[in-house]
Amino acid sequence: MHREVGAVFRWAWKMAASGAEPQILVQYLVLRKDLSQAPFSWPAGALVAQACHAATSALHIHRDHPHTAAYLQDLGRMRKVVLEAADESTLKELAETLQQKNIDHVLWLEQPENIATCIALRPYPKEEVNQYLKKYRLFK
Repeated sequence: MHREVGAVFRWAWKMAASGAEPQILVQYLVLRKDLSQAPFSWPAGALVAQACHAATSALHIHRDHPHTAAYLQDLGRMRKVVLEAADESTLKELAETLQQKNIDHVLWLEQPENIATCIALRPYPKEEVNQYLKKYRLFK
């Protein structure tokens, strides 16, 4: 087991033993809203698949991070929030900001078209990433 992961589990055990609430981890996804509208008009299933690809990829790539390991320990309590970006340029601007701020994420590109469709962050305490995501609404 990764040394940092063990430390997170020991910390969570101490928190549980003391009666304190463990840190709530959330995986945020930002999905392009324009893909559901003309001229693209992608079906809902295709959009859901893009979010699933991005989320799975982020979890896999960051699987050794202590937050990801802790997030995956209790599958019944996983929290995801899906937000919407207006278009591809908005999504790419967010990806650039996250990169500059060292926020772990994946920008999913649909192949073979190479279209940016979704950003998935690894699991984070919401307080650590809220400032970068607060201008995005829940996906509808």
